[in-house]
Amino acid sequence: MRVELKNLLKEIVLKNASDMHFKVGSQPVLRIKRELTRLTDYPVLTEEIITGLVFSIMNNAQKALFETNKEVDLAFNEEGIGRFRANIFKQSGQPGFVLRLIKNLIPSFEELAIPPILKELAVLNSGLVLISGATSQGKSTTLACMIDYINQNKSVHIVTVEDPIEYLHQDKKAIIRQREVGLDTASFDEALKYVMRQDPDVILIGEMRDINTFRAAIAAADTGHLVLSTIHAADTIQALNRVIDLFPSEFQNQVRIQLSQNLRSISCQRLLKHTTGEALIPAFEILIVNPAITVLIREAKLDKIKNVMQNSPGEGMQTFNQSLLKLIKEKKVTLQEALSKSDNPEALDANLKGIFLDEEQNIIGD
Repeated sequence: MRVELKNLLKEIVLKNASDMHFKVGSQPVLRIKRELTRLTDYPVLTEEIITGLVFSIMNNAQKALFETNKEVDLAFNEEGIGRFRANIFKQSGQPGFVLRLIKNLIPSFEELAIPPILKELAVLNSGLVLISGATSQGKSTTLACMIDYINQNKSVHIVTVEDPIEYLHQDKKAIIRQREVGLDTASFDEALKYVMRQDPDVILIGEMRDINTFRAAIAAADTGHLVLSTIHAADTIQALNRVIDLFPSEFQNQVRIQLSQNLRSISCQRLLKHTTGEALIPAFEILIVNPAITVLIREAKLDKIKNVMQNSPGEGMQTFNQSLLKLIKEKKVTLQEALSKSDNPEALDANLKGIFLDEEQNIIGD
């Protein structure tokens, strides 16, 4: 049986899968509702088959990058089927790749169950807003949703720098220019050197990866632009620490000052199985930078921030356990699923019994 990429892409769409895995010595594998399902009707993949498939979706620049770096990210359209993101890599000297289906329509806040406070953050005039989380937890989709909300509601110029471009935006109220690393620019850092000359109001940076990207982002926020970006982190405090730790120790105090002045929010998200078994639903930890948080960041007292978050729900803040507790009470996730995603399952279990503790394990009431 000949392995045609188009047929495999159709399998992803028809079976409502999120991802497809390709590995030498294995049949193609779909991820459906977080479970892996092998396509037993297809032959075992050889190195020759996988090489042919990946070369069919790469342009010359991407092929050269793959030969040099042994891995590459890209996105592509297949007419009549959909848009896909591919991560291509080497494993034990052999090629492999993973495809992800990108939905054609950008979901709304309501469809994604994103807290309304993120709408307010999306329409800020300036500052830095970070979306954090582990891989495959929906960060890019949340950012796309925020950009679409801005596009619907504000007459502004939005410039995005992405690697790769996943969701394609059409101008509504806003003008949107989307630039892809490797295709339209050499790197995030290189693109951001020139973005400020393009008269932007809103800048989206696909991911904070290095010192230079962060410096450019904070400079843009400091000069009156709204900057949205993602960072890999398990929670909001880890995200803060990751940004600060990008810098040598002698510069970290200055970075804390810059963050205290320009950071508006960090949210972190984790996907859980919905009780219906038909979908995933996010739990959100949300940090909003208010005067108390500003002082704690400036004074390097990050360990005190969770207490402020826990006691400031009226400002849109919440910890993961508060988000998980709400999902349990709304019967959107099971207790077992919530406990498995909690950083402190014992505290979450206590919350369900009406006992609430601060970070020092003192009872604070409900």
